[in-house]
Amino acid sequence: MSDRLWKKNIRFVEPYTPGEQPEDKNVIKLNTNENPYGVSPEMIKAAESFDYDLFRRYPDPTAKELVSALADYYNLKPENVFVGVGSDDVLGMCFMTFFNSDKPILFPDITYSFYPVWAEMLRIPYETKALKEDFTIDIKDYLVPNGGIVIPNPNAPTSILLDKNSIREILDNNKASIVIIDEAYIDFAEEGSSVLDLIGEYDNLIVVRTYSKSRSLAGLRIGYAMADSRLIKYLNDVKYSYNSYTMNYPSIKLGSSVISDDEYFKTSVGKIKATREWFSKELTSLGFTVLESSANFVFASPADGTAENIFEEAKKSGIYFRYFKSPRIDDYLRITIGKDDEMKKVIEFLKDFLTK
Repeated sequence: MSDRLWKKNIRFVEPYTPGEQPEDKNVIKLNTNENPYGVSPEMIKAAESFDYDLFRRYPDPTAKELVSALADYYNLKPENVFVGVGSDDVLGMCFMTFFNSDKPILFPDITYSFYPVWAEMLRIPYETKALKEDFTIDIKDYLVPNGGIVIPNPNAPTSILLDKNSIREILDNNKASIVIIDEAYIDFAEEGSSVLDLIGEYDNLIVVRTYSKSRSLAGLRIGYAMADSRLIKYLNDVKYSYNSYTMNYPSIKLGSSVISDDEYFKTSVGKIKATREWFSKELTSLGFTVLESSANFVFASPADGTAENIFEEAKKSGIYFRYFKSPRIDDYLRITIGKDDEMKKVIEFLKDFLTK
């Protein structure tokens, strides 16, 4: 058959599997770490003032308005900020730009499952470093020759935070490598946990963040990186060689409007953190092992090895969790923190399930 001739030229990869997106709006959807609270009122105001004539034009390829808004918010210069279509796009650009060594890049074995997909697709050599028995990162694993380092902090799906001093030690011992700290969930950690303040000290550090979690804008797709201006220039060089118009007009306008609404942002994050603490205690009282979370989700294991059964039965009851059938974590559930009433229904479901 003819496909035997052209198949050898195809780049086959094992794709990333995103969380299920049920069409039924009445389910309790706790499987994709979305923010349960609505968008900022400032964003709604900005949407109401759209200049719809601009939809027929290409957007600003530099996304200057969004870049400037982010730079102002974080007390940086615009040349220290790069934006993309969600943090996945930003991270993908980072892999494409900075990981061009014969040495392997390093990241944890239990982590965001897009990392090995990008590495495989781009033919980047990589090694995964096993988390310790308690699912924490062993920094000694990252003090070896490498072609780059990627660490999500807090980690996903474990929800565990690596302290800033440990990251500093990794940076001090890897000055010849680019170190990416993926801070998708950092806003749900203790204040002062971010390493953003280190980018002026380490010119090989890239901090990546997203609007999808704490900013309630997963559907708008906005991610960004902050780093030394030279690294941002290299990222933009690749971006303009690959896809100049990554950010659309609504994302630029709405992303610019919402970033400064600190009152709404902090209120939303505060609610999630409070619910997370209550929910973690409730799970523990039901016999679950719950890892200490610094994210907007918890990673928990039932006492009797029934995670997969709970996952399936919960779905039948209109409750969606995330389950990974992978070694070491195949008896854990990743449960996004929703609103209080949703989490109370989850506890009621679990009590009922566990007493059957």
